[in-house]
Amino acid sequence: MAARVASWCRRFNGIFRGGVSADNLIKFQKIGQGSNLTQQCSSLHTSNFCQGLEQFFDDPKNWGEQTVKSGAPWTAKQLRIKSNEDLHKLWYVLLKEKNMLLTLEQEAKRQRLQMPSPERLKKVERSMVRIDSVVREREDALRLLQTGQEKGRPGAWRRDIFGQTRWYKFKEWPIPWYLNKIYRRKRFYTPPFVDIFVRRRIEKHLRKKFKAERAKKEEEKVLREKFPQRSVSAQS
Repeated sequence: MAARVASWCRRFNGIFRGGVSADNLIKFQKIGQGSNLTQQCSSLHTSNFCQGLEQFFDDPKNWGEQTVKSGAPWTAKQLRIKSNEDLHKLWYVLLKEKNMLLTLEQEAKRQRLQMPSPERLKKVERSMVRIDSVVREREDALRLLQTGQEKGRPGAWRRDIFGQTRWYKFKEWPIPWYLNKIYRRKRFYTPPFVDIFVRRRIEKHLRKKFKAERAKKEEEKVLREKFPQRSVSAQS
């Protein structure tokens, strides 16, 4: 193959050594028609012109502005009606936008300035999380239809030695479970002496919830005393 390429290059140089003319071009075309190298290179494809680091920065029109207009984040209802291909494209568009906003945020920190419209980053992140949730919903629905399993990896709800119920993912072992020392060390039950601590944990959670509700009621009472007109308008 290397010798063939070298001979083809020598013939190419011999043709164009005396300058480019119509006859030389015809000879070059005849050589190319019978060459395997041109057939291999005929499927060569080049991508679009790649830009530099401009995509990591905001539009020059927004430079120096304190506020930048932006739309609302994508909702799950809007994303569910789109195809997987559209979600894939939208994910990368949001990813580029997120990289640009992170670059802008870091530059604002370096210059000790306020980032223009920082809520844009939260909108992009919220949209990406919703895309991820929509894709996961489709994968779960397809898995339920094909295999009947709810989780991507089979498992079961089991209680540990601390009395907490956790999702245990099944694993493949090269030996049976009764011969596996590592698996037998795991305790999928709660000892009797842990029950008192489980009750205390539940009491602590309920006490914390009760305190939060009482603090909310006291705050509402103070607001009603300070703004009686607000309470009257709320009742009406």
